[in-house]
Amino acid sequence: MSPASHPTPTPTPTPSPSASPATSPSRADDVPPQAEPLPERAPVSVRMRMESKFPRGLVIRLIAYLFVGHLFAFFVYLLFVLGGQNQ
Repeated sequence: MSPASHPTPTPTPTPSPSASPATSPSRADDVPPQAEPLPERAPVSVRMRMESKFPRGLVIRLIAYLFVGHLFAFFVYLLFVLGGQNQ
């Protein structure tokens, strides 16, 4: 399979309209109006960047699991402290 056995296709020129949009009233209606330039975006805060990276539900679950995990660890610590005093 040599490159010479497969000729590369040549692009075909697209036909251009013979009349300009200014001289043809039917073509002037098809031209969309000029779009306004987009305003510059303000700097993004740290919270917005974090919310864009992680879904909100994931953040809420993470905070809940951390809170419950620390509560459980405190309860186990409290059991050892109170159990050690009764000896």
